[in-house]
Amino acid sequence: MRKLFGILIFAFSFLVNAQTDTSCNCCTEEYKAFDFWVGDWEVTNANGDPAGKNKISKEEGGCLIREDWTSASSGFTGTSLNFYNKGTKQWEQLWIDNSGNFLKLKGNRIGNQMILTSNTFTRDDGKDYRNRITWTKNDDGTVRQLWEVLEGDTVASVAFDGLYKRK
Repeated sequence: MRKLFGILIFAFSFLVNAQTDTSCNCCTEEYKAFDFWVGDWEVTNANGDPAGKNKISKEEGGCLIREDWTSASSGFTGTSLNFYNKGTKQWEQLWIDNSGNFLKLKGNRIGNQMILTSNTFTRDDGKDYRNRITWTKNDDGTVRQLWEVLEGDTVASVAFDGLYKRK
């Protein structure tokens, strides 16, 4: 009888622990570093004109941040998958759009900014460039996204400068 009672106690404690287990594979601070971008957004260009709409959602148990972009005017759409790579200790983004282009970025959050950069690529002018996109969490709840094209450490051009406002 004692043996049966011991087995029952063990089984009960296992069930209680299984039901109260709140562990989460992607709930550490590193995985939450880009959460400030999650939401439904209206996006404007730097001059205030509508740029588009963006829905940013957490998926896969909080391990993935998915972006679904729709441009305001051109019918341009795109999706990005963003995740924290615990092996490299960096955030990574893969962007794919309906024109067939893609962009791979990696980096980390520094203060109130997520800064992701591409590998170097060579343009037709023979010069080497990198894409750098910075998302800044503003005090008023908006997010600024600044996409710069760098030649070395110098900004060669700005591809996009947008302000995200929650719907």
